[in-house]
Amino acid sequence: MPSLLNYFAQLKPGKMVLWFYLIWYFVTVYFHFDPNPKIWINALGISVVIGIALMLSVGNGQSPLANPWQTFRLFWMPFAVSSFSSLIKGQGYTVIFSPNLREVLIAVAACLLFTVVVAALKWRNRGLVLSSH
Repeated sequence: MPSLLNYFAQLKPGKMVLWFYLIWYFVTVYFHFDPNPKIWINALGISVVIGIALMLSVGNGQSPLANPWQTFRLFWMPFAVSSFSSLIKGQGYTVIFSPNLREVLIAVAACLLFTVVVAALKWRNRGLVLSSH
């Protein structure tokens, strides 16, 4: 667990945005989950096809195992995009925003809570670094 806390304490802004996307995705899945296997099988298939293409496009001769989190993200993102678009189809969304204000506020609140937690971890680590000098 300490390494996960350190990861969040050292999180860069670009990676924070990726976490916001993930949080928003999970809030949407919570409100609009559809157990239809076709949605999830199609999303998985798209993930494999696009994930391989992304791996080939960013490959620099290194093994995909050299950076397992990047590899995971390159397959996860197409899965999330595909399943997200299937779940919100016909729901009245504008881009990623639900027409239901409550859902938007919950997603925004979850992202803000995440930001507060990361800021607290950064502040705590800063204090630990200062006290060790």
